[in-house]
Amino acid sequence: MKKLAILLTLVFGWSHLVLAQKKTEKPNVILIFTDDQGYQDVGVFGSPLISTPNLDTMASNGMKFTDFYSASSVCSPSRAALLTGAYPPRIGVPEVLWPNIPGGLSNEEYTIADMLKTQEYATACIGKWHLGDRDQYMPTAQGFDMYYGIPYSNDMSVYPEAKVSKHILFREGMTMDSLRQKKWRKGKVPLTEQNEIIEYPVDQNTLTQRYTKKAVEFIKEHKEGPFFLYLAHSMPHIPLHASEAFKGKSKRGLYGDVIEEIDWSVGEILKTLDTLGLDDNTLVIFTSDNGPWDLKNGHGGSAYPLRGYKFDTYEGGMREPMIAQYKGKIPANTVCNELASTIDILPTLAYLTHSDLPEKPIDGKNIWKLLSGKKSKSPHYKEGFYYYKESTLEAVRKGDWKLRVTTDGVALYNLKEDISESRNIASEHPKIVEKLQKMMEGFDKELQGNKRNKEHLLKK
Repeated sequence: MKKLAILLTLVFGWSHLVLAQKKTEKPNVILIFTDDQGYQDVGVFGSPLISTPNLDTMASNGMKFTDFYSASSVCSPSRAALLTGAYPPRIGVPEVLWPNIPGGLSNEEYTIADMLKTQEYATACIGKWHLGDRDQYMPTAQGFDMYYGIPYSNDMSVYPEAKVSKHILFREGMTMDSLRQKKWRKGKVPLTEQNEIIEYPVDQNTLTQRYTKKAVEFIKEHKEGPFFLYLAHSMPHIPLHASEAFKGKSKRGLYGDVIEEIDWSVGEILKTLDTLGLDDNTLVIFTSDNGPWDLKNGHGGSAYPLRGYKFDTYEGGMREPMIAQYKGKIPANTVCNELASTIDILPTLAYLTHSDLPEKPIDGKNIWKLLSGKKSKSPHYKEGFYYYKESTLEAVRKGDWKLRVTTDGVALYNLKEDISESRNIASEHPKIVEKLQKMMEGFDKELQGNKRNKEHLLKK
């Protein structure tokens, strides 16, 4: 009898151990997404004036990607691609979505949050959404348990029919009447919790601080895991805002203040993970939605040494700083020079969490081999990576070669030798031009013939 009891104890103990191991196999995921941050605007990416000690530490504990791309050079398409793993025109979000329009990211699409919910993840979206402000497009209809943030860019106005909390805080003399009247709404952004406005207009000076507080609370509440936190900062999109604790502190003016406050936020997240003992079971990814504004007043970022800015299909519009940390899984202090993109995050998380991929076609690839430090070419090496401007395909990259075909003509660049796209060598390599043009034509024909959610396209 005693032997049987011991045997049962061992069996049950082993089963609990197996269950515990299975639970820890699913990593927590934190995706930090900034708005309009330049390629150079992080210390480890060469910023001479902006101090980012926490992001630099994150890079020393993980991996820095030098050739990481957003799928668009503007806000809404970039975010739609990030969450679905597909190029923006394929899923019906090729352009910026404005407040109070009938369109948005169709909830027929399968987002990262939808996918992780099937694996019993707690999911939160904190920060800028910008994928439609009607209820059927908001985060809580796209797989997120909770939402706290602004529903679009911080220079846009409130959707007049939006739901309003009974406990709303009105600021700057605003009232319910002025919220509903167009003449008073210009440039006044609401703060939303779930699907209700809780503050109008939001105090943007404190947004980064409040997003961070909410993020830390979510992590602590779900420390038993698994959880997915999508922290989408509103900054450094213009108009720029920083808290009093950071205003005037950087060597790069208000823009630098904003980035240094975001770096502080990253530090608070990493410190929380360390305190809770979660940093060896949490994948943290930091990147941005697109390149910086081309502004001469110091409020725009730097994409140096890249050419171009936000709105461009030059490198400066779409190549982003990216840092990934997953202690014990991603080798520390490493650099990846292979091409990867935001569209690769969903399939990579599907692999790590043993989740099914969407039934509908996507364009992203699993990049875990790159992240885990194994010698491997980019999974986009054969098929190429494509640069869309709204619904128009303007460029393709295959290996070191980039072909750009626009109304300005045909341009070929070797990005390994000419990262700044300063020398058009199309006339010297006609066969490469021909090959890449055929790739562009073939890919675009397939995508245009298989676009979905056409009813969600922007209607002006």
